[in-house]
Amino acid sequence: MPKSVYRRAVLKLSGESFKGNLPFGIDPEALAYLAREIKAGVGMGVQLSVVVGGGNFWRGEEWEARHMDRATADYAGMLATVMNALAFQDALERQAVVARTQSAIDIQAVAEPYIRRRAVEHLEQGRVVVFAAGTGNPYMTTDTAAALRALEIGADVLLMSKHRVDGVYDSDPHKNPQARKFDHLQYIEALNLRLEVMDATALSLCMENQLPIVVFDLFSPGSLVRVLAGEALGTSVSQEQLATGRR
Repeated sequence: MPKSVYRRAVLKLSGESFKGNLPFGIDPEALAYLAREIKAGVGMGVQLSVVVGGGNFWRGEEWEARHMDRATADYAGMLATVMNALAFQDALERQAVVARTQSAIDIQAVAEPYIRRRAVEHLEQGRVVVFAAGTGNPYMTTDTAAALRALEIGADVLLMSKHRVDGVYDSDPHKNPQARKFDHLQYIEALNLRLEVMDATALSLCMENQLPIVVFDLFSPGSLVRVLAGEALGTSVSQEQLATGRR
């Protein structure tokens, strides 16, 4: 097993990652696969934490469109991420990976409250920390939560796992076979082109604090290990000069 080039990393998992090929909820096979990939990553010596989304259960913007109060819809979405986090913690533990769930909303019967120093201590002890409930605030996405947590705990990189997409394209590759993949993007270019790297607030936060981003497909077996080993996989987003080639 190669060693990780990163000391500490945050991985963002969308809710869609948990549902696998199901239309809704959690697919046990997808959950077990993700846990195995995380175990392999931890085996490289990296301190790894995970921010989970909740779109497999709930999407606040959809309920807002149905005239539900936006803040209420977002709080419901936070609870969906807690369900994913608890399921994922259990899957990790079945792979003999020690994990702790920390929630940004107070739900101490099932999860620790988010405390930055405690999260760092867990990581230094070799535990995987699963961050749930986003930032704990409505109007903020789990992308923003991932960027914020990565900066708070001093991560070297933010890994954005896209569901069945191996990087950032200029259009939807599932709909457009001629879509071009970017090997590298500067933050400002990703913002100006309105590419679906992450939401604009999260991307701006990474840009202001020079936090590198790697966008890749975790459902490509071994991809997490390859990214952590420093292989040029997926799409990197940083302040460095834009790579010349676009596939």
